[in-house]
Amino acid sequence: MRLRLSGLILALAMLCCTEVSAQYNRDYFFWVGRKHMMDNDFKEAIRTLNILLRFDDDAYEGYFLRGIAKYNLDDLLGAEADFSIAIEKNPVFTTAYTYRAITRSRLGNYDDALNDFREAIDLRPDLPNPYYSRGVTRLLNQQFEEAISDFDNFIKYEKKVADAYLNRGVCYLYLKDTVQAYNNFNLAIRTNRENPGGYNRRGALYLTQKRFAEAEADFDKAIECDSSYLLSYFNRALVYNETNRPLQALKDLDKVISLDSTSSITYFNRAIIRSQIGDYNRALEDYYRVAAYSPNNVLVYFNRAILYSHLGEIKKAIGDYTRAIELYPDFANAYLGRSHLKMLLNDTKGARDDRQTAERKIAEYRSRLKDSTYSIYADTTQRFDKLLSFESKLANTSFERISSRRSSDDKMTLMPMFRFTLMREDSTAANIATGRFYAQRAEDFIDKIGNPLLKISRMECNIEPDSLIRMNRRCKQENLSGSDSWVSLFELAVTETLIKQYTNAVSTYTMAIERNPSNPFLYLNRAATRAEMIDFISSIDNAYQRISIESDPASRLHNSHTRSYNYDDAIADLTKAIKLYPGFAYAYYNRANLLALSGKLPEAFDDYTKAIELNPNFAEAYYNRGVIQIFMKDTRKGCLDISKAGELGIEESYEVLKMYSNE
Repeated sequence: MRLRLSGLILALAMLCCTEVSAQYNRDYFFWVGRKHMMDNDFKEAIRTLNILLRFDDDAYEGYFLRGIAKYNLDDLLGAEADFSIAIEKNPVFTTAYTYRAITRSRLGNYDDALNDFREAIDLRPDLPNPYYSRGVTRLLNQQFEEAISDFDNFIKYEKKVADAYLNRGVCYLYLKDTVQAYNNFNLAIRTNRENPGGYNRRGALYLTQKRFAEAEADFDKAIECDSSYLLSYFNRALVYNETNRPLQALKDLDKVISLDSTSSITYFNRAIIRSQIGDYNRALEDYYRVAAYSPNNVLVYFNRAILYSHLGEIKKAIGDYTRAIELYPDFANAYLGRSHLKMLLNDTKGARDDRQTAERKIAEYRSRLKDSTYSIYADTTQRFDKLLSFESKLANTSFERISSRRSSDDKMTLMPMFRFTLMREDSTAANIATGRFYAQRAEDFIDKIGNPLLKISRMECNIEPDSLIRMNRRCKQENLSGSDSWVSLFELAVTETLIKQYTNAVSTYTMAIERNPSNPFLYLNRAATRAEMIDFISSIDNAYQRISIESDPASRLHNSHTRSYNYDDAIADLTKAIKLYPGFAYAYYNRANLLALSGKLPEAFDDYTKAIELNPNFAEAYYNRGVIQIFMKDTRKGCLDISKAGELGIEESYEVLKMYSNE
């Protein structure tokens, strides 16, 4: 009996020792985990915290710390899950709400992020940091006035944080209040005179106002604060170029390329300056680099053609002008340039034809200056040897602008829009979705047009260019002879789109709509043509801008849609088509594409969903909905949609799924 009692006492003693040891180890693991995080060894911190949480499932601080570690390893979904567990175990954990909000902001889930910020502020309205982070989220969500209010509240508590003034200044800048923007950039500089961001922001504002001496002084100071601050070298190069100091501009652009060897916009600008000072061979090298990065960019070929002309390479110059015209047949300057070179080669007829084409397109542009649809996009007679800003991007097409930011995601682009087009039968097998969505009204429309080549498709036309030109001439002749019914106008507009005469095509669709305003398919095609026109001109236009807030805990948040293309007219056309024919899945799909390209991803998601409800086998809608969900960082649901698209026949789906299965 004594033996058994002794054993029980020993067991109790061991249990007590275990409890003391566990309590000691709990603090130890916290300490070790925090130390690993302070040393930026986040993987080891996670391993340590895993041990802690294995023995103490209620240690909400452990989930919180592990969430921060995952966040810093860019495991945003994992971080969100850990912050959620911490909140579940401690519903008044203010900091966990704040960090989950920051994480959700990076995931593009702004609504839930703002709800979390509200919870954090309701719990502790005296804490400044949630106001700052919510301000950044609202800035990225383009809620500029609300963001200013948040930065105001933060500054009441923290008056010595330069980035708060910088971000507030950016908000005022987007509200076009340059006075307040300037005042805030000044406050940022006075708050922290060693921060290059304040000088760069103020310098960029001076640059837009052509106050070059003041801009240069600010960029000099930014570089003095941080000799690796790429933006200031680039912006100072713009100042040097504007003030006729090309060699100094080239030196700064060389420095940018040494810091970022893949910056195509820098090579493009350097090529322009080298051309201007007569360094043609090295300018040519730069243009070749840009053409490799942006093979469908009109400006690259147009500018390189001018360069070849200076070098006496007439045939190569004509080839580049021809390529520019192939990419954008309304490009008047390209016709003028090619006309001049053909005259040098004694091709009098070719030169005359090109000049007449250019003069006709210039006249068309001038006649439409008062039409907002064209005035932004149609001027192809201007000069294109000006330097582009750092926020510019030499994009190929806008359908590529929705792809994820990572270079490995280059294949993740939206499937194109559907429209009524001319197709030969041999390619319809590849057009999977056409056979899936039957709409009697659309079939009746095709029968009414009476052209056996007319199909509704997302595929590129497979008819030879010469044949398309002949079809266009025939349709044009029919309309000139008095047969200008909406049917003949529609056929003409389709051919004009296919030979890339976008301005003419939109005008022709408009005339057809005037004759038959209740036909949804005319609006559908006009929308598709307007969007395609913008996509081509986007390689000439000043592309999109991004906001980069580097100092927020949600480091390097980006919004690539702040300078979004204006698809409003095309979206309005699709809205009209939907009103006239609410059951037409393709109209919702097309509008979703344009909403996505305009940066309105939640609205695009809703339209893709509606298209799928109308056509449960709509492969392209599943694919595109998956792409935008992945873009918004809801990878799991996005991959499920893309998997469904693959099941329905979209072969590109498996390349994307393979990419994510390796992560």
